[in-house]
Formats: sequence, structure tokens, C-alpha cells
Amino acid sequence: MPDLYAYTDGACSGNPGPGGWGALLRAMDGATIVKERELQGGEKDTTNNRMELLAAIHALESLARPSKITVVTDSAYVKNGVTGWIFGWKRNGWKTAAKKPVKNVELWQRLDAAQARHDVTWEWVKGHAGHPENERADELARAGMAPFKKGG
Repeated sequence: MPDLYAYTDGACSGNPGPGGWGALLRAMDGATIVKERELQGGEKDTTNNRMELLAAIHALESLARPSKITVVTDSAYVKNGVTGWIFGWKRNGWKTAAKKPVKNVELWQRLDAAQARHDVTWEWVKGHAGHPENERADELARAGMAPFKKGG
């Protein structure tokens, strides 16, 4: 059984502004790439955090069957949210510790549902630091944003 990885990233031109998300999915057998798939998309008026969330959501939702997968993100917001904050938010009826509504709640709920089908390990990497798969996810996010930018 190959190891599955999803490298995800979001991008925004202005925040808010036109944005894109990208995901590089890889099945690995040791150091050998068995299969690879790239996903991308975007929106006309969005935020960077929404695009980071959508990248992870689409990566997980694209899997046809429950899988063991490592999701690698450069977003501390996504990593900290899904591995920590989300438990308190759910307990508090999707309110923050300050009793305010959780921002992007519909995306957090969608991510929660998407990851529930799988055995997910979350990893954070520093963005724009030469990590090849993260750089590719960034390129996909920028390509997803391109049609929504002026002149795109």
C-alpha cells in the first residue's frame, strides 16, 4: 500500500481579493512516486485563510475511499485549527473562546467532515522556503487565482 501525501497551499492577491488554492496529491512507495494528481481552483473575492482551507478540503474530498494520508500545509491557521482549536469550537457550538462566531465556520465544518472519513496526519512546513512540493502547491494556487485577477 503506497503512502499518500497532500501538499496544500492558498494564495491571495490582496486580502481580501482574488484568490486561489492548490493541492498536489502523491502516492509514494518509498522514494518512488507511484501516482500524482494536481488540483486547483479559485474565487474572485476571498481571503488567504479561506483558500488555505479550501486546498485541504479539496485534497481530502478528492479521495474516492477512506485513506491514511499526510496533509502538508504551510498554514499555521489550518494546522492549528484542525489539530487544536476545532475541538473547543465544536464544544462551544462553533464559537471561539471569546464567544464570537468562528470565522469561515462553513469551511471548518466541511474540513471536519472531510477529514472524518480518513486517517489524517497534519504537518506544517515553512512556506516559500524551497520545499519542492510546497512550492508546487503554491504554483497551483497561483494558477487557480489567475482567472480571477484583473486581465485574467
